[in-house]
Amino acid sequence: MSLVEWIDFQSLGDERGRLVAVEIGQEKAVPFAIRRIYYIYRTEPDVSRGFHAHKLLRQVAIPIAGRCRMVLDNGHRREDIWLDNPTRGLLIDSMMWREMHDFSEDCVLLVLASEHYDEDDYIRDYEQFLEWIQ
Repeated sequence: MSLVEWIDFQSLGDERGRLVAVEIGQEKAVPFAIRRIYYIYRTEPDVSRGFHAHKLLRQVAIPIAGRCRMVLDNGHRREDIWLDNPTRGLLIDSMMWREMHDFSEDCVLLVLASEHYDEDDYIRDYEQFLEWIQ
């Protein structure tokens, strides 16, 4: 079973441009109430981010511009995927180690989160993460 679960958002538009609406509570929509929204931008191509898991928090990562490579790890298997489509969001469940690499110069990564920021929810050490999931 793949670690990757995509949420496909409908792209609407005409000759004026495109629009993507993110909804909650609809089929093929964000499966949790959004309590926090943030975005990552101007990350240098040789810089990697993430390197943590969350005990409870769930997220959807949407590359609204550019692309980056995401590594997901459940402690048993790792998968690399490219986030490069602004109409697809990557659902990242709790207790999933995540890393972000290879940011394009124009990458803007929008993240929808199920909880407010809570430092106690983070697991920032991979060995400690492995202990938590055992």
